[in-house]
Amino acid sequence: MIIQENLQYACNKKVLFDKPDLHELRKVIPVQCEIKGPCNIGLLENRHVLIRLSLLEDYVKMMSTPTYYLKVHNLYYQMRPLKWNPWFVPEEEPSIAVAWISFPDLPPNFFAREVVFSLASAVGKPLTVDMATQNKTRPSCAKVKVEVDLLAQHPQRIKIAEEDEVRGKVNSKWITIKYDYLPKYCSYCKLQGHRETECGALHPELERQFRENLEENKDKMGTTTTQTKILSSGKVVGNTQRKQEWM
Repeated sequence: MIIQENLQYACNKKVLFDKPDLHELRKVIPVQCEIKGPCNIGLLENRHVLIRLSLLEDYVKMMSTPTYYLKVHNLYYQMRPLKWNPWFVPEEEPSIAVAWISFPDLPPNFFAREVVFSLASAVGKPLTVDMATQNKTRPSCAKVKVEVDLLAQHPQRIKIAEEDEVRGKVNSKWITIKYDYLPKYCSYCKLQGHRETECGALHPELERQFRENLEENKDKMGTTTTQTKILSSGKVVGNTQRKQEWM
């Protein structure tokens, strides 16, 4: 049913604050997110937009971008891509994220895509290898992008073996698995971006400290010469050169 409904490369975009009209999103998302193939965009829930992508390349690129700032009529809207799943709950974020993993010291004869994907499946669902792995220009390390469950145990090494069918000898080697970056996930509030030890819902004193720091930063930003303004709705107006730092 997922394939029939063109949902195998579906992406759920969460609007963190206010959102523009749906017809505006249908115009700006393909352009500003640089989507190459056909896509279908619809409202899944008040702050969640379902994007049905047709190309794996578009899906990987979109899921690999932590945050998008979409410009609509000189206003900027912050949106985060999340993996869509059939059991979508608006108040919860999925524990699945996209990350690069590397296999240092993997022998070059194991760089074939099917072999690297087989190794990567020990971590999660493999999506694509990087250009250096594909072009064999970095024989010391293979790199692959995978969908990782942030709540799962992540193996630190994997054993490969090659059997000499003539002599009956088996050569084996342990290969280290390196994770470039894994987003944090809180199993208490079911949101990405922090762990249980940093959860404001679980530790109210952290939430109070966060708000105090936010107010202090707002005071400091008030002295800057930039023309950017952040409205209470979350919209960014004016010069957005420093929006990444502020948000």
